[in-house]
Amino acid sequence: MEEPHRKPLLYLQTADLVMEEIRNRKLQPHDPVPSEGELAKLYSVSRMTAKLALQILEKQGIVYRLARRGTFVSGDYLGGPGKESLSGNVTTDKKLMKRKIALLFPNMDDYVARIIASVEQEARKSGCQLLIRITTDKEDESFCLQELYEEGLDGIILFPRGRTRCSEKVLELNLLNYPLVIIDRIFREVNIDCVYHDHYQGAYNLTEYLINRGHREIGYISMPFDGVTSREDRYKGYVQAMLDYALPVNGRNICLDCAEDYMLNLNGANLQLKDFIQSNPAMTAVVCADDYIATSCLYTALSIHKQVPEELSIIGFSDIQLASLLPVPLTTARQTTEKLGQAAVNLLGKRMENSREGALSIKVNTTIIERSSVRNLNQ
Repeated sequence: MEEPHRKPLLYLQTADLVMEEIRNRKLQPHDPVPSEGELAKLYSVSRMTAKLALQILEKQGIVYRLARRGTFVSGDYLGGPGKESLSGNVTTDKKLMKRKIALLFPNMDDYVARIIASVEQEARKSGCQLLIRITTDKEDESFCLQELYEEGLDGIILFPRGRTRCSEKVLELNLLNYPLVIIDRIFREVNIDCVYHDHYQGAYNLTEYLINRGHREIGYISMPFDGVTSREDRYKGYVQAMLDYALPVNGRNICLDCAEDYMLNLNGANLQLKDFIQSNPAMTAVVCADDYIATSCLYTALSIHKQVPEELSIIGFSDIQLASLLPVPLTTARQTTEKLGQAAVNLLGKRMENSREGALSIKVNTTIIERSSVRNLNQ
């Protein structure tokens, strides 16, 4: 049975169209070929795609280019309907080369650094070269995706910026069956390969951990969801654990609009969190949506002379490096980056082998890391 192939890269398709245009116009050696801008309009592609297509034809000896004058049919080119398609040969040519993949991410912190290390290690095992790009904003993310696609990379692992919906560029690449794996995020509106931590179960387990240690008045703090699925899932896990143990989900103990200005002064008192803690004297524990909020919550509690964990137990999510260095080392859920990177590279490898399997969502479990920020009320 014939091996399935994914759709050829766009610049290779465009190169084939330019060859066809040369034949249809019956251009002779040294006749001018349409410019990059004309080709971009003619085939509804970017100027970059048109430029890459002409570069491919130049390497094949079909055209030659003169600075400030344009592109011309090569004197050695013999046209005709039998000329072989460039895109038809791409799979054979690429098999002789080491595969190249890219990892795109929006920022650098301890958590992302661990993801990079795990992806790089797994890429080496798989015989792939890894290119790393840091995106500056959503527009730059789309630009990088297009550029890497046009450069002929075999696949991309994307840690998307804080989006509420899947970007048009990701949708476009997904429709082209281009190997693309999303990590640490899911887009529920589209079927696309993704590898992410089980945020729901992680938060459920943290809440259950507190309940098993005698806590009943358990609060929850999160920044606004803003369509970010990981934030939504963590809150749902907290709520479900409370319901499963027949504990009231008290709205007074829940803060879902924590402003992210706490990031500007993590070791100082946060006025919003100060008001939240002081308004809930019966609350014995709080689940925080991430370790940064937990850090701010801990320093705020200490600033108002509320002892941690004696008077307030605090639990985080992610296990950033800072978590173990706080005045009261933080109990938290560790997001295992080794398994995340391994699963992402392996899934991308399947897609680069032209797997026809439907879109996969792979969940990676979290692990509770016990430190000193939770009091056991049963003792």
